[in-house]
Amino acid sequence: MIGVWAALVSLALAHAAVAQSTSIAFSDMAIDPDSPIELSADQLSVSQPDGTARFQGNVVVAQGDLRISAGEMLIEYAEGADGQRTRISRLLASGGVTVVAPAAAAEAEEATYSIGDSTVVLTGNVLLTQGPNAISGERLTIDLVAGTGLFDGRVRTVIQAGGN
Repeated sequence: MIGVWAALVSLALAHAAVAQSTSIAFSDMAIDPDSPIELSADQLSVSQPDGTARFQGNVVVAQGDLRISAGEMLIEYAEGADGQRTRISRLLASGGVTVVAPAAAAEAEEATYSIGDSTVVLTGNVLLTQGPNAISGERLTIDLVAGTGLFDGRVRTVIQAGGN
């Protein structure tokens, strides 16, 4: 009887850990953050005063093997030493976001791709699929250089017990 209780306590502790945060491997998603970024959309508007560009309608961003699609994407440019805004700082995607890499795909309500940090943060009803596995949660942070990911908040998944 003590063995059954120990197993149940271990299972409950493991479940509690999953509810807090879960690390995920994205080794196939590692990209070079300095590789060119290609964008396409139905419409583009540029604001020189605040250093932004807004892409709207069927937005697709590609960098290496990484693809991000969304209804809208706001591009923020960083100011260089010469005062010019020529380098992309962040991409803010909204309107239903899909991130696709060779071995994984994720969906969310919004995403922020920070170029300098090489991270993509997905928020709002995040669903990640890797092969037959799926995991969902509130927030997923992907480190594109390290090829790792971390789910925060309430995380849900189904673990296959094995079998034929």
